[in-house]
Amino acid sequence: MTSKKNGAVPRHIAVIMDGNGRWAKRRLLPRLAGHKQGVESLRRCARACVERGVQVLTVFAFSSENWSRPQEEVSGLMSLLANALAKEVAQLSRDGVRLYFVGDRQGLSDKVREGLAEAERITAHNTRLVLNVCFNYGGRWDIAQAAQKLVAQGLELSPENLDKAMALAHVPDPDLMIRTGGETRISNFLLWQAAYSELFFSNALWPDFDEAALDEAIAVFGGRERRFGQTSEQIQPSSAVTLTA
Repeated sequence: MTSKKNGAVPRHIAVIMDGNGRWAKRRLLPRLAGHKQGVESLRRCARACVERGVQVLTVFAFSSENWSRPQEEVSGLMSLLANALAKEVAQLSRDGVRLYFVGDRQGLSDKVREGLAEAERITAHNTRLVLNVCFNYGGRWDIAQAAQKLVAQGLELSPENLDKAMALAHVPDPDLMIRTGGETRISNFLLWQAAYSELFFSNALWPDFDEAALDEAIAVFGGRERRFGQTSEQIQPSSAVTLTA
């Protein structure tokens, strides 16, 4: 799929939701308060994506490296996830959102794992938006687990087979990747899938990322030329006019 300055809405948006802790620190609040506000921002973003015709939203909620954070913050994040599942899933289902939790579930408590599976079950019939929540996820983990699957099945480690074995094989690769918080790196997120994603870096901290900020990112995306290795001339429709008698 190609686009050139066509105002296109990306089919799949991925977001690195960065800046929750700094948002809280600036307000002299505990870091967990920033993560709680980040849940509200995610709710707002998902609703905005549905309204704008985005089909898939993938968010980086908890990386495999985040376990090294202070234990109090990690425990708080786990509790926040469990509470969010209890409070948000019903409304997300009413809004037509289908949930997938993508990542390594080993090491999560039985309660959390059961909550993830139940949320996926409840929303399995929805079609307006696929919301992938990457939890205990890392791009390197994803590539490694895909390779392990293929080896176990005796299949060739080809790009095509790896693509089918990735944790996000159920959706197309992201067209647009957004990172909030002013950092300009992708931090082990969707390393395989982001090969041809357009990147957009926002200085807004995630709790402050609103509909206007999303629209700005989409507008920038719509003005970029996506060539996928080809030349500009190759992807442009012919402007020649053929005259017939």
